[in-house]
Order: sequence, then structure tokens, then C-alpha cells
Amino acid sequence: MTHGRLPRVLAFDVFGTVVDWRGPIASESGLFLEKIGHGQIDAGQFTDDWRKKYLSGMAAYAKSGRAFTILDVLHREMLEATLRDHDVDPATLDPALLEDWTFAWRRLTPWPDTVEGLTRLKRRFPIVTLSNGNIALMLEMARRGGLPWDAIMGAEVTRAYKPDPRAYLGTAEILGLAPEDVCLVAAHHHDLAAARECGLKTAFVARPMEYGGRAAPDAKLAQDWEWSAESLTDLADQLGC
Repeated sequence: MTHGRLPRVLAFDVFGTVVDWRGPIASESGLFLEKIGHGQIDAGQFTDDWRKKYLSGMAAYAKSGRAFTILDVLHREMLEATLRDHDVDPATLDPALLEDWTFAWRRLTPWPDTVEGLTRLKRRFPIVTLSNGNIALMLEMARRGGLPWDAIMGAEVTRAYKPDPRAYLGTAEILGLAPEDVCLVAAHHHDLAAARECGLKTAFVARPMEYGGRAAPDAKLAQDWEWSAESLTDLADQLGC
């Protein structure tokens, strides 16, 4: 489609777009399941079940009436619920182990093109996070993975979780920009669609291995985004970086 003028800031979804969540969480969950004597539970399925709780929880959060609670806390609650779904009582487990398991989400690894792509994009645009991850989580992930953010923003700053419009509009407002001056970069069509409804520009980055090679659950929501790239380095090429 016609791109129009370039954005002034690139705001990035992180889980799945910038970092791989499924591979690292499945690997760590496999180790934790062995440690608690439940190595028979399929770690990949456990990871998918945990992630499904996140996706459904974020979609319903704005309507829940619950006061804002950081994602580290929600991840812990979702972990305990997933354990119960697999007939494991989290009350019988060491709280320190459960915290370490929860913090696996802080230890996710960048996709192979991520650091190079972000570094190139940063030469021309400010790059910020527009993630549901809380600041401590994002900071640790950035330090571990060498992610060169100009600013860590997102849900803890706007006090709203995507896809709540306040998450997108609040980010633009805090940056002192009109929504159309911000471009959301994401691998998820539902995220991009919500951003577009708020007036942001959109850039899709394909991550075919996010779900282990399976089709993404929101594939049917694909639109003609302003930019569509095979990687962050491809997006850098398209944006002249």
C-alpha cells in the first residue's frame, strides 16, 4: 500500500516479534518439570497452554475491572493455573522455584536478525518498546540479549495492556507525537489491527517459527499493512536504514 510519510518513532512489540518465546520457555519448562518430578508432561504443550492464558487474559483485561498489575505477577498466576490444569498443585512447590520459572520470560532470546535489525533501524529512528512486559522484565531481557532500545515503554507506563486503545494512544502521547507519527512493528496481526484503529502506522514482520512452525492463531486477521517484512533487517532495508 502507499506508505505516506515515514514515522518519527518505531514502537516494537517484543514477545514473538523481537524475541523467541516458545523455544526458550519450552526448554526451561522441560527442566523445571523434570525438577518437580513431572517430566512426563510435554514441555511444548505446557508452554502453549501457558501462552494461551496470556493471550486470553490480555484480550479480556480491560473489561475485567482489575487494577493494573504488572506482567511478572500475571505470568506467575498463569503459571500456577497451567500447573493446576496439568494436575500439579503449585502450593506444594518451592515458591523460589516458581519465581525462577516465572522469570524464564525475562530470559528470552532474540531472533537471529533482531540485534542487527534494531541497530540499523536505530540509526534513523528512535526505537522504543510497546510491549505488555513490565519494565524490570524488559530491562533484564534487553541486557541479556543486547537489545539497543532508546526507551522501554509499554503497559507499565500507560497502565493499560494491548489491545486496549490506551496502550497505543498513551504511548504516542507520552512521546509527544500524533498517533500517525508512531509505527507499531509487530509479528501479530491482531496487535497491528488494534494499533491501526488508533491511527498508528503498521509494519508486519513475519516470524514463521513463533509457534514452532504452526500457523499463527491470528493469521486470518492479516491486512495490507504499510510495511511487510521477512525480518527486521528486511524492514531496515525497506526503510532505508
